Amino acid sequence: MSQFPPAIIGIAEIHEAIAATRPDDECIIFRDKRLTWADVTTRTRQLANYFASQGLGCKTERDKLDGWESGQDHVAIYLHNGNEYLETMLGAFKARVAPFNVNYRYVAEELQYLLLDSNAAACVIHSRFAPLLADIRSALPNLRVILQVPDATNNALLEGAVWYEDALSQSSTDKPSAGYHGDDLYILYTGGTTGMPKGVLWRNADAVVECFGGSKTSRTIEEFVAEATGNFRALPSPPFMHGAGHWIAMRTWLTGGTIIVQSQPDRLDADDIWGLIEKERVTFLLIVGDAFARPLLDGLENSSRDLSSLLSILSGGAALSAHLKVEFHNHLPAVMLVDGLGSSEAGGQLSQVASGDSSTTGSFPLTPQNHILSEDLSMELQAGHEGLGWLAKSGRLALGYLNDEAKTKKTYPIVDGVRYVVPGDRARLTADMFIEVHGRDSVTINSGGEKIFAEEVEAAVKAHPDVYDCVVTGRPSERWGNEVVAVVRLKAGATTTEESLLGVAQNYIARFKLPKQFVFVETIVRSPAGKADYRWAKQIAIDAAS
Repeated sequence: MSQFPPAIIGIAEIHEAIAATRPDDECIIFRDKRLTWADVTTRTRQLANYFASQGLGCKTERDKLDGWESGQDHVAIYLHNGNEYLETMLGAFKARVAPFNVNYRYVAEELQYLLLDSNAAACVIHSRFAPLLADIRSALPNLRVILQVPDATNNALLEGAVWYEDALSQSSTDKPSAGYHGDDLYILYTGGTTGMPKGVLWRNADAVVECFGGSKTSRTIEEFVAEATGNFRALPSPPFMHGAGHWIAMRTWLTGGTIIVQSQPDRLDADDIWGLIEKERVTFLLIVGDAFARPLLDGLENSSRDLSSLLSILSGGAALSAHLKVEFHNHLPAVMLVDGLGSSEAGGQLSQVASGDSSTTGSFPLTPQNHILSEDLSMELQAGHEGLGWLAKSGRLALGYLNDEAKTKKTYPIVDGVRYVVPGDRARLTADMFIEVHGRDSVTINSGGEKIFAEEVEAAVKAHPDVYDCVVTGRPSERWGNEVVAVVRLKAGATTTEESLLGVAQNYIARFKLPKQFVFVETIVRSPAGKADYRWAKQIAIDAAS
């Protein structure tokens, strides 16, 4: 495994070390729970010891495995946001069990695929999901440990399951005997909006730096602790089952800060979020692109809340349109607004600070370990190159995809002796050292011999003042091969015409990229994390042609 640099220190060891310096400070706030760092340490040790008592842990050490292999038991986290989600992640690391995320909107077939693909040995669920898991339980012979968290549904305890708090109360508070290992896995399943989700395998010590935003220079526990100043109070508004959500939560812990969880975790409630920012003096808010920004901005209209504690808003996981950045600046002129670009496969990659009226989208200053590779992945392209290449990253990377050697080698190619990750974004490095990200290759539309990026067209359509949301897709066309179709949700009461939408969009994109049809809908289907469901959009476009 010489291609992977040595792991340093994992999140479990860092968390315990920081907790020892601030045991009585608040660690997680969720509804009426105000858990201190000492509380979370105790509870995650109890969870880890419960997992160990059930025979879960590490069976084969990392240095004996290839990048697409796991030697650990896996625990599925099938929960809405709450303290239990983050406790399960941390408790799993302390038990040498690999945690992974479950999309709680999955239907039975999708859930069964995920739990079989992951070979889940354990699952922590909210009661509302118990009936669905019960329906497929017989197809999951390896699933032997289920912990259930009660919720408003009051669903009965699933047969063979144990209540979450009962599992903790019957377990030791001692530090787990297995020890904490930075080489142990953190598994992040991709969104699956264009295909079946895949499990990306990260060593958790690598994830500390590349996903969770930990120090790139710290090499000892003492150095990580010194970085934890404790003045970071973060509210991640996306579901924790989306990488960006729990990445920021873990980032908050690495600062010694406090995570504030929204009171309504099953939906985006703008009043709840702004109210918590005011009440808990939140300094940092995470959102996911326009799907989160638009309702949050609506919630600021005629608002008199004191939001003076808020220092920055980060949009990660989806692009934030330039005109919405301007709206945020108009409402919150003192708040720093940041675009972040990353992926399950690469971790965090690029960021850009918005600048008021001159805000743009999709252009990021070049930073170390980010590159553009040629179309055929044969070489790194230099600044000012012709055409588009692939956005790539080097350095500390994920190991690969669970049980998929071929896809691992394709996504993590070795070029001139350097291992890169190529998540699938097409991009250009300009002469002035900016990376222009054009969009995911998986959602490009080949129309009339031209490649058209869905995200670019979406941004142009959203520039119209009457558009609330938009997803762009392609559909078969006799003339063009494929043609561009925009699925649009208008603002309440708006009666905009296609001609008006085209008139605005043509100010931002070339004529050949303009939609051939606009399909108006009441609701845009997105994942709980705000990501567009392109399979749904394509079907809507096809149905509109019939």
